[in-house]
Parts: sequence; C-alpha cells; structure tokens
Amino acid sequence: MPPWHDTRVLVTGATGFIGAHLVRRLSTLGAQIHAVTRRPPEASRHGEQWHVADLSDAAATADLVARVSPEVVLHLASEVTGVREPGTVAPTLAGNLTAAVNLLTAVTGTPVRSMVLAGSVEEPRDGLAPSSPYAAAKAAATGYARMFHALWQVPVSVLRVAMVYGPGQPDTTKLVPYVTLSLLRGQEPELTSGSRMVTWVYVEDVVDAFILAGTNNAAAGHVLDIGTPDPVSIRDTVELLATLVNDTTADRTVRPRFGAVAARPLDRTQLSDPGPAERVLGWRPATSLEAGLRQTIAWYAEHP
Repeated sequence: MPPWHDTRVLVTGATGFIGAHLVRRLSTLGAQIHAVTRRPPEASRHGEQWHVADLSDAAATADLVARVSPEVVLHLASEVTGVREPGTVAPTLAGNLTAAVNLLTAVTGTPVRSMVLAGSVEEPRDGLAPSSPYAAAKAAATGYARMFHALWQVPVSVLRVAMVYGPGQPDTTKLVPYVTLSLLRGQEPELTSGSRMVTWVYVEDVVDAFILAGTNNAAAGHVLDIGTPDPVSIRDTVELLATLVNDTTADRTVRPRFGAVAARPLDRTQLSDPGPAERVLGWRPATSLEAGLRQTIAWYAEHP
C-alpha cells in the first residue's frame, strides 16, 4: 500500500503558496488531509477537512492536535515578510517561532510518526546576524526543533526552503509574479540593481521534498537545504523572464528598470547545499530555472 494512503496528515499553512500545492499532491496520494486556517474554513477542493486555529495560541494548538491525532504533521504556516522594520518583530515572532514551538509542544509524547517544518534559506549561517525579523524567527524555530528532537525524541526535521516560485503564487508582490505580470501587461517592472545572488526552487520540487521527508524516518533530526546549488542574480533571473515573456508577446518588447528601487539592508547572497537532502531523502531539484519560469509564465498568462 502506498505510504500516504489513509495517513492522517495535518497541514498548516494550507492556504499558502506551497501549502495549496502540497494539499493537492497529498489528495492524489490518498492521504486523509486535515488543513488548518486562521480564517473561516475554506471550501474543500481536494477532500481535505478544514480546521480553524490560531497556532500562536498554545491551548488552541494543543486542542487541534488532540482532535486530529495526526500521524504526520507538515508545518508550513508562516508570517513571511522581508521588511526590516521594528513593527514586524512581534508578528514574525508569533507567526514563525511561537506557532512552531506550540506545535512541537503539542505533538511531544503523541504517536506522531513524522513532523516536517518549513525553514528558510534566509536563516543566518556562519555566525552572521539575522538579516530580518523573519530570518531571526525562522532560525530560532529551527533551533527549537533540533532541541525537541534531541531532548524528547520528537521525529521532526526542518527543510530550509530556498526562494520558491511557480504557478499560482498568491502574493503577486514577490519578484517572479510581480515581474511576470508586469511584463505580460506591458508595464516596466521597477527593481533594485539586481546584483543580489539568490537560490531558486520550483514549487513542485519543494512539494516533492515535503512528501519524501514526511514518510522517511531517517529525516528526523536533520536540517536540510531545499534549493538549487548555484545561486543566480536577480538581474539574470529577471532578464531571463523578460526574454521568455517577450518571446510570447512578439508585438511588444518591455524592459525592466533596474536601479529604480533601493536595495534592502543586509540582503546577502543565498546559498543552498542540496547534497544532504539527496543523501537523506533521495531528493534533488528536478526543474531547471528556465523550464520552471516557462510554466510559471504560462499559468499567469491564463490567470491575469
């Protein structure tokens, strides 16, 4: 019998970009999906059962876990922002650290077989200071996950996900959907100099990683990078997008405006080492940047 068939799986962040793709995949694998939202329940699209819970509330989180009694927990709920302002500290702390700790606490001592947390490539390395409140909270959540595994044998792993892109990204202010939609509409996207190097990963490749980690006992205790090994500059990424979009709209050529927006402080080169994920999970990125961008452009052309 396939490993996900009839498995009770709790998916947090199920309305988000990765979460929605993950729920769709799990439904094809025959999982019993319990999806979490802070808002009134969504209509079920893939046979999932919706639950309303604020994961920053410890009692509500404990009640949710007790009611669902999940065999696998895939935790993608997050407060995602790259803003460097003091006002983002509290919401990113609650949405990324407090929620993760509450969930880890709730599953401790239960028969949960696997728990997978979505980490971030933005987490600092080599002793560097976090570049944003989001990065700080994500790094702290990874530290707590490692502690829960070491002290109380919670079967948790962390997937440090790179810059995700692909069809259906709801936040159209993110780089790839913003540039894609601007170009498709004949508008010039306004950008930084584009010199920053980032690590991209296609959304379905990320889903593959969560599916593998959720059923692989060897993943517990590991922190694994989920991204491509070679970073690409923002400028090169945008230039490739422009070339691909302009190839589909031969009647016009729109160029991005680099240098129109100031760079954010502490934006650093992103690095991912997918080697450990390949050794532990058998995962490696399957989609090239050009192939993924072509699929992304096609989707946005149909959903303007």
